[in-house]
Amino acid sequence: MQRRTFLSATTAVATSSLLLPRASFSAEPRPEIEFVVVTDTHLGYKDKDAALKLWSKTAAAIDKQPGKFVLHLGDVVDRGVDEQYPRYLEARQLIKKPVHEIPGNHDPAETFQKHLRQEIDTASVYDWLRVVLVNNSHTDSHDGFLTEQQLAWLAEQAALAAKHHQQLLFCLHVPVHSNKHPDRGWHVKPASGQTQFYDLLKEHEARTLALFHGHFHNGLRGWHDHGKLHEVCFPSALYNLDRQLEAKQAPGYNPVEYRPGYTLVKITDKEIQLRFQATDAADALKKNLAV
Repeated sequence: MQRRTFLSATTAVATSSLLLPRASFSAEPRPEIEFVVVTDTHLGYKDKDAALKLWSKTAAAIDKQPGKFVLHLGDVVDRGVDEQYPRYLEARQLIKKPVHEIPGNHDPAETFQKHLRQEIDTASVYDWLRVVLVNNSHTDSHDGFLTEQQLAWLAEQAALAAKHHQQLLFCLHVPVHSNKHPDRGWHVKPASGQTQFYDLLKEHEARTLALFHGHFHNGLRGWHDHGKLHEVCFPSALYNLDRQLEAKQAPGYNPVEYRPGYTLVKITDKEIQLRFQATDAADALKKNLAV
């Protein structure tokens, strides 16, 4: 993958340091943006077809939902088994809107490139929203990692958002937010890019809406303790576990809903609206995040 040098990214950050306050984005009403988030489909899980069957049902259900696009936040298949990717893609054809994937720790980069997308770290723009997708997973670890080259590229993306008066949504499989027991304990550690990334987000706080993640299989799991930044781990489309995080008073939130499914997202001037939809049920869990 070709990237600019870290020096050029540093210059881009300096150029973008004249940031508008968040309030200025709402001076003129912007159109609402709707999309769907799905994650951790794990095709081939336990060498059985159950994950494929559930993904096919989920894809068909997603196709009926409103939204401009779909984000898949990683672990497309289980253990990176090559022959599972064509099966994933066949079912994905049920969705008649753009689908943007990022690799998880089960998705080897070279296999992801072979079947899904050559340029792994990428960005897409929808109206006023720049969606930045970056691979922070390693197949030999549950933790996340951001290289200096990636941090430079992320700085360039933030600079582009500033130049074009866009807001930012960052998508990474592994959460950046620190967590420990009773949580998973999986995140980007300070020595692996966490500190530098939070510094970048702080500089662009006025235009950064959220970090979206998969990985945890804990239902809807999130934190809101880094200024205005929302950090959300989304429910798996295959299985979720109840770790009793709220009962154990773990920081953040984790509503009691652990069925497999997908999440509808609507971003307005006032909030990020999340509506988790279990694949095999009509009822939904709703959570709104103020912006």
